[in-house]
Amino acid sequence: MQNHIQLHLQDGLATVTLHNPDKLNAINLAMWRELRRVIEQASQDESVRCILLCGAGEHFASGGDLEEFQTLRATLAQALVYHEEVASALETLRHCKHPTVAMIRGACIGGGLEIAAQCDIRICDTSARFGAPINKLGFSMYPGEMAGLVKLAGLAVVAEILLEARILNAEEAARKNLVSRVVAPEQLEEEIKGCVRRIMAGAPQVATWHKHWMRRLAHDTPLTDAEKAASFAFLDTEDYREGLRAFLQKRKPCFTGR
Repeated sequence: MQNHIQLHLQDGLATVTLHNPDKLNAINLAMWRELRRVIEQASQDESVRCILLCGAGEHFASGGDLEEFQTLRATLAQALVYHEEVASALETLRHCKHPTVAMIRGACIGGGLEIAAQCDIRICDTSARFGAPINKLGFSMYPGEMAGLVKLAGLAVVAEILLEARILNAEEAARKNLVSRVVAPEQLEEEIKGCVRRIMAGAPQVATWHKHWMRRLAHDTPLTDAEKAASFAFLDTEDYREGLRAFLQKRKPCFTGR
């Protein structure tokens, strides 16, 4: 099958590839469903330390596969089912247990931008282009898909993307918080390797806790006493004791996730 989601597991790294190169990795309904399944699988795998999302070839993803809209999204009932599947895949990615990194080159448009927005870290090269010019196609972005972009970049940036249908270059995207950093094309793979290496060198439970508390603090409500106490769960872990021992012994720690 040419258009699908590839999952490759090696040494704690789960690489998820959007694969539909004939259409610049446009994502169809089957791929959205498969993306949710693959992310769920990787999130539940205790051997995984980091998840890397990328696109096959020279592009991340050019958006949804518009050809199937006339058959799978033609009625209100179909549209609700279709876009709830998309929103569910995005929500699964957002709540993934492990750190997620997007490696972006070329087109990062529409659904591709929605996927990238749910990743913890987004690194692109200067070839990357970002936007969602769907007002030119006569349809609006489903609120469940828009939510991630609003949380990431804010209403003003999303308004610029959706109302003007502007395509942003890599530097503009970085200034507007859509990407974490920009490098030259020949440096992208090395930058990604360094990012992944730094993530995987840390204690895995700490990464999970950091992700939890970042999401929690995004809600503008005070922490309860129970939550404050829960933030010190690391005190009972072997990784915490190993981290301190390694620091005092001036050596690299060996974390086990326990």
